[in-house]
Amino acid sequence: MLKDIIRTIPDYPKPGILFRDITTLLADGAAFKQAVLELTSPWTDARIGKVVGIEARGFIVGAAVAHALGTGFVPIRKRGKLPYDTVSVSYALEYGTDTIEVHRDAVHAGERVLLIDDLIATGGTALAAVSLLHSLQAEVVGAGFVIDLPDLGGASALRDAGVTVHSLVEFPGH
Repeated sequence: MLKDIIRTIPDYPKPGILFRDITTLLADGAAFKQAVLELTSPWTDARIGKVVGIEARGFIVGAAVAHALGTGFVPIRKRGKLPYDTVSVSYALEYGTDTIEVHRDAVHAGERVLLIDDLIATGGTALAAVSLLHSLQAEVVGAGFVIDLPDLGGASALRDAGVTVHSLVEFPGH
């Protein structure tokens, strides 16, 4: 079971947080293969044009999903990390704001894209990524996550924004 392979690190990055570490899943070939198959299966007939991964663990999982679907992969990065012409969106964090970017020519108007990341918590970054993709007139077909922390409401917020969400495991609390 995938949930049993994911390591939990208490009090990281700050006291009271239970960090869900997927590096143990990534290091287990059979588990990683299973996770990619389970993330891919809902979208095999969805005519996905590109898989979009959110920095940084979303790059690993997203690239594997793109490969399995036979599509291209597009990275969404933190501000200043992409070398070409970008579009960006800023969003609120618990303390302050952050900005993510994508290359302006990475997706095309009407292109069907699938958003992938390792974990959905409050949904702030994922919602910002959806906004960024919509600004390029891409069609966000869905979003996939290895882990959902349902008590933090991110997956629900994405669904409320009209995005289909598929996650593999849930952990209660944070």
